[in-house]
Order: sequence, then C-alpha cells, then structure tokens
Amino acid sequence: MLTVYAYSTPNSIKVPIALEELGLDYDLLAVNVRKGEQKAPDFLALNPNGKVPVLVDGEFVLADSAAILVHLAETTGRLLPADGLKRARVFEQLFFHASALSPAFGQAGFFQRLAAEPQPIAIERFSNEAKRTLSVLDGVLARRRFAAGPDFTIADIAHFGWLWRREFAGVDLDAAPNVARWYAEVEARPAVQRAIARTTALASAA
Repeated sequence: MLTVYAYSTPNSIKVPIALEELGLDYDLLAVNVRKGEQKAPDFLALNPNGKVPVLVDGEFVLADSAAILVHLAETTGRLLPADGLKRARVFEQLFFHASALSPAFGQAGFFQRLAAEPQPIAIERFSNEAKRTLSVLDGVLARRRFAAGPDFTIADIAHFGWLWRREFAGVDLDAAPNVARWYAEVEARPAVQRAIARTTALASAA
C-alpha cells in the first residue's frame, strides 16, 4: 500500500490526482503545515526539506511533487508518453511549472497574505510574474487541448495544483480563456474530483 503525506496545498493535491487517475490504492495522511508539523523530527526523517508531499512505498521514500509524478508515470507506463518528442513536451511543461509558474504563484501569495510587513516591490514583482506565467500557459493552451498535446498527462496534473489554489496568489482566469477552458475540463474529471475531496478533507481532519 502506498502512503502519501500531504495537506490541502497546491503541490500536495498533484499526487492524489495521479493516484486516482492510475487507480492505485493509497493512504493519505495529513501533515498540518499550518501548525508546523512538516518541521517535526519524524517528518524530517522522511523529507529533510520539510515539505509536503512525500510518497512512501515500503522502504522507498520520495519527496517533491514533480519527482513523484514522474515516478508514478514511469512505473505504470501511463500519463507520460513513451515517444521521445511527445515525452519531451511533457517535461517541457513540467519544468516550466516547477521553475516558473509554481514559484511565481507561491511567492505572490506569500507576500500578499503571509509576510509580516508589507513589501510593495515584492508584491508587484511576483504578482506580475504570476500573471505573466499564466499568460504563457494560456498561449500554450490556445494551440493544444492539454498542456503537452492532445492527451492528459502529468504536466496537466502539475499545472492544476496551483490553478486550483490560484486565489491564494491573487490570480483569476478572466484574461486567460484558454486556461479557463482547460481548467474546467480537468476539474470535471472523476479522478480529479475524488482527489479534491480527499485532499480538501485533510484540512478539516488535521
């Protein structure tokens, strides 16, 4: 049985979505990041970086949502094309998410909502970057049904996490109609709905 340590966060939800799409059984355990449980010694033993999610499969422990998505896709042969060029498109979007969209959304939300003192220059910098990366994704989705092409892949799962929590970053989809179309289609998938329900419940259970 797979075990996932997570919370109701943009990065956490990616793993349950993948597992639900793949039809794999798993236990989902809450690590309440609002209470600092990700810094507890027993959790740091799993992930010294002190972040969720973490996947545990017997003796194998893997941290970082992108790494987990790739691992699940490669071990099941699903959600990631075998063809070299199609596979490269998935990684292009996965790395764009990890290096650009995700940090921009995260920092925009932090400086708007959590910073101890207002930081106008940081708010402007990261809010603009969040909107810019969203515009880049909108341009991609103007040409494709899904992030990497005609098929749903781990690239879509990665992007969905932060789009699901876009309000935290102060971002809406009014100026990104292609992202809005894509988001509605992904959100309506039964596996995604199940993952949302299970992940959201972590906040009330913890």
